[in-house]
Amino acid sequence: MRLATALENRLGRDFVILAPPLDGDLPFDHIVDDPDRHENLLAEIQRLRGSIYLADGAIQENDLSEDGRHIQPADDVSWHLLTVDWRGRVTAGIRYLAHRPGISYSSLGIPWAISEQSSDFQSRVKRAVQDDLDRARMCGFSYIELGGWVVGEELRCSTEAIRMLIMMYAMSQSMGGALAISTATTRHNSTAILRRTGGKSLVNDGVEIPAYFDPNYNCEMEVLSFDSRFPNPRYSGWIREFREALGHIRMISPSLSSTTSGLIGLHTAVTGSSSSTRVLQSA
Repeated sequence: MRLATALENRLGRDFVILAPPLDGDLPFDHIVDDPDRHENLLAEIQRLRGSIYLADGAIQENDLSEDGRHIQPADDVSWHLLTVDWRGRVTAGIRYLAHRPGISYSSLGIPWAISEQSSDFQSRVKRAVQDDLDRARMCGFSYIELGGWVVGEELRCSTEAIRMLIMMYAMSQSMGGALAISTATTRHNSTAILRRTGGKSLVNDGVEIPAYFDPNYNCEMEVLSFDSRFPNPRYSGWIREFREALGHIRMISPSLSSTTSGLIGLHTAVTGSSSSTRVLQSA
């Protein structure tokens, strides 16, 4: 576990995983039920996300809570991979919203993420995503929406962004396989990094869906897809090590009694129409 233990000790940072309200068996047997710690860490990543998105011009002051958090409904029902430094500060994070096989397109966040685009563009994305949903169902895979990706300025010239995405592949493989989607900004080389680890342009009828301008986040975006079976081969060894490391990384769950409220939050995330329901954007 060179990358997930010894390297983390040398770098002075570690992974912590926030679990969603749990319902069903998972291949992890060391998830700790600690609602206070979960709430505090979630608030930290929301504040980090808020400060960076605000500085980038992707959101406005009124998109933040009074204490500076960028809160999205999907946060309460998602996994979150966090990077925590030696002082215990959250310095990076990414959200992993897992849907069971059979989820409908209309229940995803992507229709709202592209709602400002032309009807032709929306139709092409819908057909492409529906193809992926059908493949996920036939394979018995989860369908994942990746979002809320943010890396603090002190880590942007490091390997942290790559390490986080590799862990996403490791988690997907450990949980039985997944297809995934993300709307990602071209800022900070985000789309380039996603492609480097295995992300590909969404394709409809053999044609790649192009980048588009999102007026809500004031930046150019791309819709990228992922298959947990086909990461960039150069990272296969890292992924194997990270799958082993998942047996040792701290996983923190909110109170199990919050399952009902979490499901209500998910319903809001996929049926609301305000800008706060745009749950997919990566930093």
